[in-house]
Formats: sequence, structure tokens, C-alpha cells
Amino acid sequence: MLWRSLQTLGDRGLSLVGFTSERRKVMVASFDYALVQDQTVTMKHGIHFISGLPRSGSTLLSALLTQNPRFHASMTSPVGALVNGLMRQMSQENEAAVFIDDAQRKRILKACVEAFYADIHREKLVFDTNRQWASKLPLLSTLYPKARVICCVRSPAWVLDSLENLARRSPLEPSGIFKFETNTTVYGRAEGLMSGSGMVGHALNGLREAVFSGSAERLLLVRYDSLTSDPKRTLKAIYDFIGEDPFNHDPNHVEQDYTAIAFDARLGAPGLHTVGSRVRAVPRPTILPPDIFHKYDKDAFWERPGEIPDTVRVI
Repeated sequence: MLWRSLQTLGDRGLSLVGFTSERRKVMVASFDYALVQDQTVTMKHGIHFISGLPRSGSTLLSALLTQNPRFHASMTSPVGALVNGLMRQMSQENEAAVFIDDAQRKRILKACVEAFYADIHREKLVFDTNRQWASKLPLLSTLYPKARVICCVRSPAWVLDSLENLARRSPLEPSGIFKFETNTTVYGRAEGLMSGSGMVGHALNGLREAVFSGSAERLLLVRYDSLTSDPKRTLKAIYDFIGEDPFNHDPNHVEQDYTAIAFDARLGAPGLHTVGSRVRAVPRPTILPPDIFHKYDKDAFWERPGEIPDTVRVI
């Protein structure tokens, strides 16, 4: 079943960059091994999830977390796509699903996660990154009751501004962010990104779903401005949230994840996951027309405390 999911996914998912056929074989072997273990397959040192909005600090946060030798974190992994593929194959779309019960589904999905991190989770606490996790709180709660979800947030207006800035840096190459369209305007690009199926709109809807889901105690919303202006304080809050012993991070020496370079190149968006060598806030005026900026700046709903549950923590 997992092998079929891997074949179906092929190289369509951009997060599968670097996920070689050899590594897929190792994963399948680990998956098979996990399934024959007892029914409480779990991550040895635990797992948490990073989600939220694009261009809001998740890559920077992962780079900082990996300074701690007890942690593993990276940019978007293929785990979310693999879980989606397995869930679909175990649904009633597959006529053989009549032979699969919920206990088996749970065991298979957990085995998939454990197999992907087979050479990591035995030594480190894992942070898996994917924007879809915010919309899958019930699933995550079922698979990993102790897991927490850290959502990186930023005003959607500034997210659009950042993506537009990326596009303008590469005027000779159409970007996959905009579906490689060439005859577009800043207005059309903003509307596409903010649609329900768009890169930003879908993530924003997932974030709203999580915040108002009734499981908000599992969430920590981390503002981009907090992370870039006061990284040590922000990291301390994250450590407190997940119940881990503190670690002395160095925001002045941040290492780039170079696998992200291939990801960005394939997407036609160089710089999308580039992080600076040190953390710093860089104020600048927006490059968006004022009407676009003001329209989407209002969508930062977490900045209106009276409109979100008291159990939602925002730093």
C-alpha cells in the first residue's frame, strides 16, 4: 500500500525533491517492520508539527531548532503528501477498504510517519513541517495525542508582498507559485494566491479551522515579527509550550538547509526558502498597491484578541 502511494506520488510533489528511489525502498522496509511491531507504533522521542502561512518564518524556525542536537526540523517534508495518499487509498474509493478498520488505518498512518523518520526519531525529537497540518488537528490528535502544532503567522498582506517581491526578483523566469503563468498582474496574482485553493488562502483557511476547532490548546501561533525581532524570547516560549528543556540558540549564526535550494529552483522561485546567516528584522515599505495591502491586512484575525478563543496562545 505504501509502495503504491510512493509510485502514485512519483515526483509530482515538490517536497519530494531529494526523496530518491533508494530512500523510498528504505522507507518501505521500515514501514513493513513498523507494522509487525506492537500496535502502539510511536515516535521514540516524540513528534511535533510546524504549520501556518507561507513566508511567515517556518524555514527560519526550523533552521533555529536544528541548532539543538536533540531536535530534527526541516522545510516541508513529503510526510503530509504520503499521509494523504494512504488515507485516500484506505477510503471507500478503494473497494478493498471494506477490509480495513480504523485501528488498522491508525496503525498504517503512524507506521508511515515512523518509517519516514526511521533513521532520525530514535535519536531526536522530530518537527515535521507542512502547511496542511493546521487543517488536520483531529487526525494529529488521534495519531499523536501529545503532539503540538506551531503555526507561523504573518499578516496576509505582508505574505503577498513577500511573494510578489520574490517574483519581481526573477523577471525572466515564470514561477510555479503562480502556476507558471506569464500574462498576469499583481491584482490577479494576489487574487489567485488568496483563493480557497490558493497557496495563501488555503493555508489561511486551515489556520482559521484550527483556531476555532475546539482543540486550540494544541496550538501556538508564532508571529513572524516576534521571531525576527526577538528570536530568543520566541524560542523560549516554544520550548515552554512543548515542555522541553531550554537550549542556548545562536540567532547570529544560522545555517541554510541546502536541499531547499533544489526545491526553490524546481518551483521557479529562487530564494523562497533562503534564510539569512543571522536573524534580524528588516523594515521596508510594501511593494503592493495600497488597495491590495489594506484589503488583505484585515485578514490577520489573530491580532484581534476578542475574536479568537482565550485558549489560543499567540506570541
